[in-house]
Amino acid sequence: MTATTGPTASTTVEEFDYVIAGGGTAGCVVAARLSEDPDVTVCVLEAGPSDVGDPNILVLEDWMHLLDSGYDWDYPVEPQENGNSFLRHARAKVLGGCSSHNSCIAFHPPAEGLDAWAALGCTGWDAASVLPLVRRLEDNAGRAPHHGTSGPVRLRDVPPNDPCGVALLRAAAAAGLPTVQFNRGTTVRNGAGWFQINAGEDGSRMSSSHAYLHPVMDSRPNLAVRTGYWVEQLVLEPGPDGAPRATGVRFLSPDGVHHGEVRARREVVLSAGSIDTPKLLMLSGIGPATQLKEFGLDVVVDSPGVGENLDDHVEGLVFWDALQPMVTRSSQWWEIGVFATTAIAGPDAPLPDLMMHYGSVPFDMNTVRWGYPTTDNGFCLTPNVTQGRSRGTVRLRSRDFRDRARVDPRYFTDPEGHDLAVMTAGVRLAREIVQQAEMAGWAGAELAPGRDVVTDDEIADYVTKTHNTVYHPSATAKMGPATDPLAVCDPELRVRGVQGLRIADGSVMPFLPAVNPNILTMTIGEKCADLLKAAG
Repeated sequence: MTATTGPTASTTVEEFDYVIAGGGTAGCVVAARLSEDPDVTVCVLEAGPSDVGDPNILVLEDWMHLLDSGYDWDYPVEPQENGNSFLRHARAKVLGGCSSHNSCIAFHPPAEGLDAWAALGCTGWDAASVLPLVRRLEDNAGRAPHHGTSGPVRLRDVPPNDPCGVALLRAAAAAGLPTVQFNRGTTVRNGAGWFQINAGEDGSRMSSSHAYLHPVMDSRPNLAVRTGYWVEQLVLEPGPDGAPRATGVRFLSPDGVHHGEVRARREVVLSAGSIDTPKLLMLSGIGPATQLKEFGLDVVVDSPGVGENLDDHVEGLVFWDALQPMVTRSSQWWEIGVFATTAIAGPDAPLPDLMMHYGSVPFDMNTVRWGYPTTDNGFCLTPNVTQGRSRGTVRLRSRDFRDRARVDPRYFTDPEGHDLAVMTAGVRLAREIVQQAEMAGWAGAELAPGRDVVTDDEIADYVTKTHNTVYHPSATAKMGPATDPLAVCDPELRVRGVQGLRIADGSVMPFLPAVNPNILTMTIGEKCADLLKAAG
């Protein structure tokens, strides 16, 4: 089975009912759901290669090799005022988007966060409306009443095969964070446990492309999945009332030389991710007028929110040498999550403000350059700020679609200093956990930041130099009510000011959930497909 590649140059313009620009996490879901109707034709254009039969993508245990590889757009960030300017944002260049590129940590979106979206004016995105879509997409091994059991995406608990991880959970419990199971119907505010992952029992990645598209690509003649096609611009034409309407996309063919167009009779769906979706909108004349004019682009729709509001989970690191040999095999090497509600959030906070991933591997990609020691046999905790207040931007570098956008996350720039305070608390909590007696047989020297780093200022200096990202950029084309001038989309994912154009990816989130967001992004695809079907 192979994805359709098509001709290297087209002399005719093909037409489909729906054109999906970008075979991302949500885009694959939209394509699969729409093409369930044999009378509807769907075309997906993905710049990267197919993942069909590719063990580099499908073997989840090897996922870290995908970073800084040919499957990675590997976006640099702009110089940071208070953060790590060496950081690079991994974004998948392959069918399935980041669901084909990540560690497959699978969380149901917290109900409290979804209800907060609805309270902002995102009608239809409350927990009661969204969580049934999660049940529809999953086949969850948990088999609780709220779990879906017949969806295409397998979710299962990570088995407790890592003895250091077992000890870590006991230590977390001793530090006041009880052992829990995730995705059991309530939001974990203070607790730790083995993750659920979207992966088969054989260790195969259950990305949206693998789960939704692979089973149907050869059997649906109404579905065209075209890889190696780089979408460069939307085709916008006057609609019947004179307003701009999206009628297709322009692309660069797989040969890297010839250009072509594919037309949409009904609607175009953007699923290029939180960096390239705003970039494509701007290159098509939809975005902040001043920025478009700076590059000589015609202003079709002055939409000041395009590329604004960039939200991300910033991640710190506490890293230890191990006294015993660490595991040599793993489901995906980051198998445990720790959640806490810090004093900064207060005891009544509905959501945790701190999360940590436990890694059974050395993780020194941001510390070695500063002279911190490393090891071949170590483990780490990576505190991250689940509800950060810093906001960044995605802006054009030039009017050439081949140029990377300028990504400026603006880490740790919130005026109140909230994000750095939470991260500092996270470093202290990570140390407290590992200092428990239950970890005495595992925890050797603290390699980074090192035991001499103790004051808030010292921790802050270390964090701002060496932090990473959990690779969750979002909210750069957010949805919201008409009263929000920065809301690029309405709650039905329609781009304001343009007919026939919707967005289905993480860019539409008003803000990130307090968990890894990939399952929520698949759910956005489910929701978008429902909205398109209802529109007819």
